[in-house]
Amino acid sequence: MVHPVGLAGFLVAVLPLIATPGASLTLLVQHVTDGGRRRALPVVLGTVTGLYVHAALAVAGLSALVMHSSVAFTVVRLVGAVYLIGLGLWTWRSASPHAAPAPRHRSRPTGTDSVYVQALLANVLNPKAASIYLTLVPQFIAPDRPIGGQILTLATAHALLIALWLTTWTFLVLRAARVLRAPRFKRRAARATSAILIALGVRAAVA
Repeated sequence: MVHPVGLAGFLVAVLPLIATPGASLTLLVQHVTDGGRRRALPVVLGTVTGLYVHAALAVAGLSALVMHSSVAFTVVRLVGAVYLIGLGLWTWRSASPHAAPAPRHRSRPTGTDSVYVQALLANVLNPKAASIYLTLVPQFIAPDRPIGGQILTLATAHALLIALWLTTWTFLVLRAARVLRAPRFKRRAARATSAILIALGVRAAVA
């Protein structure tokens, strides 16, 4: 069990990282603008699941292997960069007014399952998220206590904080729903989203 003071310190330390705009927030704004509040939940769940994946890898020591192997780290970084760039290009294409509408008898690619997977991969393939559990988390755990339980506690606190952050943004976006759902604004927002995703991917590739 993590000491309450240590837990509070971890949350204070991780808050600026959560508040820094990234792929999760970008996906949230895009999908809530496009489909309303029902699209927020899969983004939040996908992001939170990604955090637990990193926590599990940290417990198993696999994240340490990735972070201490330049080749493995480069592979993870480039895979994440390619995913973000590809997602950005797909978003740009889907925002085109000339894009063919999806057939009514087929599920749209932006369904709940697809949104969840997008958010999950955006987090899992982010080396910065993995580094949190290798550089920040060890500062708030006691080596003489079970490591797994402490990391799980910190990961849960991290997940709750980021879920609260994304939920707050969901309500902010919904407050402006009438404007945000205008076709012209949606196209511009989608293109801005795609530009951000591509920029995040390029930054991850050259970092």
